[in-house]
Amino acid sequence: MMLLMDVLQGVIDLDTKVLLFFNGMYNTYFDYFMSAYSGKWVWIPMYAAILYVMLRNFSWKVALGCALSVALVVLFADQVCDALIRPYVERMRPSNLNNPISELVHIVNNRRGGRYGFPSCHAANSFGLAFFLFFLFRKRWLTVFMMAWALLTCYSRVYLGMHYPGDLLVGGLVGATGAWLVYRLFVKVSGYKRVEHVNRIYAPILVGALTVVGILVYAGVMVL
Repeated sequence: MMLLMDVLQGVIDLDTKVLLFFNGMYNTYFDYFMSAYSGKWVWIPMYAAILYVMLRNFSWKVALGCALSVALVVLFADQVCDALIRPYVERMRPSNLNNPISELVHIVNNRRGGRYGFPSCHAANSFGLAFFLFFLFRKRWLTVFMMAWALLTCYSRVYLGMHYPGDLLVGGLVGATGAWLVYRLFVKVSGYKRVEHVNRIYAPILVGALTVVGILVYAGVMVL
């Protein structure tokens, strides 16, 4: 038991060191960029582009099933992270004023989030969406873009002091698991068979990339 406790404490200490290392690399430009990137509403155009691809390639019934499946992935991720795990683990966010390391954490716009942060809902939701689209389309560049988008989302949460890296790792695993379970259910219910040629598959990549460019420009303007 003592050995297990020592190992666990070692993992926690390493998690804290990694957090403080990456969180400590900040400047005013990235304060604006990461704060905007981590927002929910800024990605609505990309979500709309994903729905557009579904509607272009599937019947309205299958497209509706895809949209409901994505909503179910998000619901699964939120409930497992926020309602099932957080109340029992009770790991405080790095930014929480009651956390002893909070004085060492860089905070942006005095935003500290809720009390607990393990696992991360942002990581669970972003990786849940990324993995569901991977299972659904199996297209290389869309997968690469969505995984990179999810990874940068996770980094933004460390940058903002909202989560430890361990929160993000477990959150990502929850999202990936939810995506796989929901996808299997979707295939069983709908009889979906993956299509080889997907029309307008680059639309979410283009819209997402333009959104990133917009955030970069916004951050630059705010620094001036």
